[in-house]
Amino acid sequence: MAARPPAPPLLPTLPPSLPRVPRSGFTRWLGRTILRLGGWRMVGSFPDIPRAVLIGAPHSSNWDGLWGLAAKAAVGLDIRIFAKHQLFWWPLGPVLRRFGIIPVNRGDPRGLIEQMLQRFREQDAFWLGIAPEGTRRRVERWKPGFWKIAHAAGVPIVPAYFHYPEKIIGIGEPFVTSGDMEADLARIRAWYAPWQGKHRGV
Repeated sequence: MAARPPAPPLLPTLPPSLPRVPRSGFTRWLGRTILRLGGWRMVGSFPDIPRAVLIGAPHSSNWDGLWGLAAKAAVGLDIRIFAKHQLFWWPLGPVLRRFGIIPVNRGDPRGLIEQMLQRFREQDAFWLGIAPEGTRRRVERWKPGFWKIAHAAGVPIVPAYFHYPEKIIGIGEPFVTSGDMEADLARIRAWYAPWQGKHRGV
């Protein structure tokens, strides 16, 4: 009887240059457990680059947040996700920071994009996570903030996707911005066409 091929790994490994969460044994175990109990796995590989903007789509359900945070915890990637600063009250604030969520002040005169660019300037290794649709509803146009941040910071865009029919969270090859925002947005959105969220595609 022929040997059965080995099962694909549940998680990709992190290359050495990516930022990691320190002392993350328990949170990695928790993330892996949540993914395993939910029947999810990850495919693709992380590029060996220290700074990037990672985008996640299709975003059509609150469940995306659970599976996305579980995947983040499971691999130990120190990717930062921004949220409005009003959410960071005690005791929720320390919990949000524990999961890599950072406060931004939408009333700051520097603007959201400048606040994120400052993070890239200050850190040699920094990954920023953004949902480009900006809402769970289907939209005709993605919010271009992720492109503007990546282009101004000179970092690639790493696409990640949810594919609910097969319970897959996937990582794609990095996109490098060309300077033509509309062409880049169309190219990236077309790349997402095969993937299906919980309630819709892109």
